[in-house]
Order: sequence, then C-alpha cells, then structure tokens
Amino acid sequence: MTTQKEGLSLRTKLMYGVGDGGINLADTVVGLLFAIFLTDVVGLRPGLAAIVIFIGRTFDYINDPIIGYLSDRTRSRWGRRRPFILFGMLPFALVYMLLWWIPPFTSQMSLAIFYAIAFVLYDTMATVLYMPYFSLTPELTSDYDERTSLTTYRMVFSTLGAMIAFVVPLAIIGTMNPASSGRIMAVGAGVAILSVLPMLSVFLGTRERTEYQDQKQPGIKESIQAAIKNKPFLYATGIFLFGWIALDITQATLMYFLKYHMHLEQNYDLVFGLLFIAALVSLPFWNWLAGRLDKQKAIIIGMLFLSVSIIGMGFMQPEWGLTLVLVFSCLIGFGLGAVQVLTWAMIPDTVEWDELMTGQRHEGMFYSLVQTLRKIGSSLALPLVLLMLEWTGYVANAPVQPSNTILGIQALIGPIPAVFLLTGIILAKYYPLSRKNFDRVRAELAERQAGKAS
Repeated sequence: MTTQKEGLSLRTKLMYGVGDGGINLADTVVGLLFAIFLTDVVGLRPGLAAIVIFIGRTFDYINDPIIGYLSDRTRSRWGRRRPFILFGMLPFALVYMLLWWIPPFTSQMSLAIFYAIAFVLYDTMATVLYMPYFSLTPELTSDYDERTSLTTYRMVFSTLGAMIAFVVPLAIIGTMNPASSGRIMAVGAGVAILSVLPMLSVFLGTRERTEYQDQKQPGIKESIQAAIKNKPFLYATGIFLFGWIALDITQATLMYFLKYHMHLEQNYDLVFGLLFIAALVSLPFWNWLAGRLDKQKAIIIGMLFLSVSIIGMGFMQPEWGLTLVLVFSCLIGFGLGAVQVLTWAMIPDTVEWDELMTGQRHEGMFYSLVQTLRKIGSSLALPLVLLMLEWTGYVANAPVQPSNTILGIQALIGPIPAVFLLTGIILAKYYPLSRKNFDRVRAELAERQAGKAS
C-alpha cells in the first residue's frame, strides 16, 4: 500500500529553513571561536576552559527535556512551538553577547566562574529558542521524502550561516589574541542580532497542525519511556550523536590546526569559505541520493566519505602547502553536507513509529532528547580538544608549539573523529526504518485514522 504525497509550498520551506541559518551562525561561532577565545584572548588555561564548557553543556542535560516537555504541553493561539520562538529571541541575543565580554578581573578562577555562568545562560536560552524550532519538522509534513526536502532547505540556510560564521567574523577580528578583544565583542553583538532575526520568519511563516495540539499529551515519564522503547529513534539518535561529535571535534580543532601546524592563520577565511561552499553544493546531491536509495544507505556513504577525508587532513604536513589544504577542505565540506542533512532528516520519521506503537506523539520530548545527546556530545568533544592541548604542553600564541601538541592536534583533526563516524556507520547499517518500513507505518496510521473517522 502506498501513501499519498504530502507537499509543502516553497514559501513554507524557505521561511522555515531560514531559521537554521541564524541558529547555525550563532552556534558555529561558539564552536569555532569560543575555545580559542578563552585560551588565546581571555588567557584561561586550557584545562579551566575545558571545565567552563563542560559545565555549560552539562547543565543543558536538564533544561533540554524540560523545554521539550513544556512545548509538547503548551496551548496557545500560536500553537505549541511558536510562542517559545517569539519570546525567546531577545533574551537569547542578550546572553549571547555576554559570552564575548571580558570582565574587569584577572583571576583565573574568577574568569572561569564568570564564563561558566555565561555559558549556562547561553545554552539555556538557546534551548528555549531552538528546541521548539526543531520540533516543528514532523509537524509540518509526515511525508518521508518531503521531510528530507524540508531538512535540505534547513541545511542550505544552516550551511550559509556556518559559512558566514567561518569567514566574516575572522575577517573582522584578524588574529585571535588579547588585542582583538574589542573587535570580538563587536562581532558577538552582530552575530546575536543576525541570529535571531531569521527566527521571526519562522514564527510568521509556519503554522502548526491543530490536530496535534488537540491531542492529549502524556506525562514526562511516559514520554521518556516511549523514546527508550522506540528502536528506530535509538538508532537514529546514535547515528546523530556520533556524527555530530565528530564534527564538533573537527570544528574545534581546525583553528588550532591551521594556526599552529600548517601556519596558515592568514588564510582562515579562504579555507573555511571553500569548505562550506563545498558543503552547500553537496546538499542537493545528498537529498537526491537519499531519494534514489534511502536515508540509511545515503548516510553510510556520506559518513564513510567524510571519514576518509578527515583522516587525509590529519596526516598533512606544513610543507604540503595551501593548495592541498584547500583540496581537503572541499572534500571535508562535501562529506559534511551528508552528516548535516541526513542525521536531522532521520529523526522525524521515528515520530510516526512512536505514534503507531503508542497512539501518541512526543515530538518535543524526542527532539529534546536528541538535543540533550547533542549537548552531551559537545560537552565531551570540546573539553577533549582543550584537555588534549593541556596534556601535550600547549602554549597560547607561541610561534612554535611542542611536538607532542602538534601530534595531538593532528590526531584530533582526523583519526579521532573518524572513529566516531565509523561507529555511526555501524549503527546506520542496523537502522530498522527503511523507506519501505516507513511507508508501511504511515499506511497503518492512515487506516487507523480512517477507522476512527468512520
């Protein structure tokens, strides 16, 4: 039995997708610059900087499920998700600026406490804004391929946001050292404003389905139990988790890799610009491949391609020069597109599986758990990078780093994230929700709904 195609208008896809441009702009700037900002500008020891990030991300383990649960149960004239988006924009912008301000004290412990608090506030407000946004995906369409298409539009804007994050701030800031603190604060304020404006488009340009808002909502314990019993969801979140840990490690290390190993600090913008142009160009291909095969096979191919590319980058030597760095950046960008679009596109399909098994929908809780795992991965990945620098004798802004530090940076840019990607590939091989199985789920749901109507 086949299910009827459920199309979305181009306007809806654009006005929803643009929101991820703002989200990824802000998040990529944090992932790219916050660690090196703490070590090379603020002057925190890498070990203390690792603790700051770990505390901030760990606090999110609590607030992600709470916001997901609250958005599931919210009832308003704007729906369940959109009120959080509307009222979360301004507070998010304010706390984002706080991340890049250097307070008037020099004690290492005082600075660590200040930035830990700032990071907790940032992550909390990011959850209020982002969680309901992500939860809208399965509510806008239940069609298997339309969800991949919708996620592709999201990832186009997401990649554009990341490209701006990698190129424009660094072009304005220049070298990451204490003399750049004023420019960094200005960039932080600009990113804060630019990151929330697209969310207004999401609020105005999307509409939630009233039938989902009318459904009786289960308790938080029941929602968590539904997620644990949902086999496709567990596999999909595992693939998501290991894919994004790999990206987090690579992203956090790339600045150190270019500055201290390849001595190409002056070419940051060119390297990152080509990387994200390649990612942007790749998105239609991964969308096509997922439609031609299915999401499971496409993510295996994409993760394998990215693994080979980053391992190659890890073995590069300074004498290989800028040209080969640019070639590998393009290859990494092409593989990056697969992880970006396909890991997100797999999550909403598990909502229908849940509805078939339980008779209820738990989008908010499911997406909150995905984001919690994303934060767990980030809380481990970014401190891992900083602790590796601490253990290997890293010296901030030194013209020459110890040989152990260089080896650590090479391991972090390639082989270590490749291990996480290969783990994701193994999980993808056993992911149970193929296109055929998903169509069966939707057909059974349609029959159940038709029976209720009659």
